[in-house]
Amino acid sequence: MAADGAAPPVALRVDGGLCVNDWAMQFLADMLGVPVERPVVTETTAMGAAYLAGMATGVFPGLDGGLDGLAEFWQRDRRFEPAMSEDERAIRYEGWHDAVRHVRTAVET
Repeated sequence: MAADGAAPPVALRVDGGLCVNDWAMQFLADMLGVPVERPVVTETTAMGAAYLAGMATGVFPGLDGGLDGLAEFWQRDRRFEPAMSEDERAIRYEGWHDAVRHVRTAVET
């Protein structure tokens, strides 16, 4: 359980231009410590617009019955499993914090 009592995520689903970069998706999975799932259709924003147009014209059912009808269109292309150790993750995360501190210091001066 997370600190707020919520269950931790079982996976992160991604979309957009960056998600086609295998290295970036693996790094994201490693740093988050959860699997990352990339869909077959990486531009799901455009797909969402098409679904809305389809619902408006009656091609797809409305949201009254829930999102089950639309969810069946999502298909996974690849799943990236975390492979980084907790120690390595902590070292890299601290390095990121150091970089942010340096940038903030440079901007403030």
